[in-house]
Amino acid sequence: MFTPSLCRALVALALALPAVSVAGIADVLDTPADASALASKALLNGLAMAGKRMVAVGQRGHIVFSDDAGASWRQSSVPVSSDLVAVSFPTPQQGWAVGHDGVVLHTTDGGATWSMQLDGRHAGALMLEQLRVRAGRGELGSPDDAGKLVDEAGRIAAQGAENPFLDVWFADARHGYIVGAFNLIFETTNGGQSWTSWFDRTENPQRFHLYGVRGIGTDVYITGEQGLVLKLDRNAGRFRVVDTPYKGTYFGVTGDSDAVVVYGLRGNAYRSTDGGAHWSQVDTGVQEGVTGGTTFGAHGVALVSQAGTVLISRDDGEHFITHRPAKPAPASAVAVSGDVIVTAGAFGVNAKPLR
Repeated sequence: MFTPSLCRALVALALALPAVSVAGIADVLDTPADASALASKALLNGLAMAGKRMVAVGQRGHIVFSDDAGASWRQSSVPVSSDLVAVSFPTPQQGWAVGHDGVVLHTTDGGATWSMQLDGRHAGALMLEQLRVRAGRGELGSPDDAGKLVDEAGRIAAQGAENPFLDVWFADARHGYIVGAFNLIFETTNGGQSWTSWFDRTENPQRFHLYGVRGIGTDVYITGEQGLVLKLDRNAGRFRVVDTPYKGTYFGVTGDSDAVVVYGLRGNAYRSTDGGAHWSQVDTGVQEGVTGGTTFGAHGVALVSQAGTVLISRDDGEHFITHRPAKPAPASAVAVSGDVIVTAGAFGVNAKPLR
């Protein structure tokens, strides 16, 4: 389970206990999130802009939203009480949130109300069924290779709702990706009405956890454990490895068509201006994990660290100015609305002027 002292990325490292149903205890996948006056002050892990609205997701299915740049927050109606990790809004109305127990939630009203599209009780079985069909068609390589993939999928399916999704990104209201533990990755091209497993379409033979996915410019990147960075090869229909100098965990990726920034453990961040062919280390000025990132304006990049430090760049992530909080607290996500920067973490959301 989540603990208030850990940020989103480190919680993801620990993963989560599976959803269980025992005598007298309801399954979190069947239990709506409790209404709480303190929802915006409890652990929140993901942030996204839904047009001018800001939406944050976190523990026990809590989702809150703000229409005044973080000055006040309202709680959403959510059908599960699973811990939520990440959220994406390709349009002001359409959004998706993911989290533990394999949860995928969808909203059509800017985050005020949510419905479940997928959960861990079905995701593994769906992946197994699809790989079996593709193996039968000879699309997974040799019979031996295909058998190994199907066996892996079978083991994941047998775990039920044990494995979390850790990030989500949608290009538009129909096309998106969700990624998670042990190389879990699904794509949808119809707004989540159906999902296709890409388990066999990543250069990740060790099945490292996938922590971040983002579309940047015309490319799509995934980050994960042990220096794993993947980039979508559209012609081949698979994610291929991109080499970087760092071999520790990358928690996420952000940037724009001019530059890509990957960030992770021990303050490490690297920047590429040529689509990942070459990388230069970024001086973040912090030693703790960099756990969240976003872009803003024409060339702005904002990062946040495990200690709550906010890093601001005005030159596409080449240089950062460090802003350390007076009262440090773990942070896991950051968003910018106009001249206000909002962080989310162990003690909820915190809005401050963008300096």
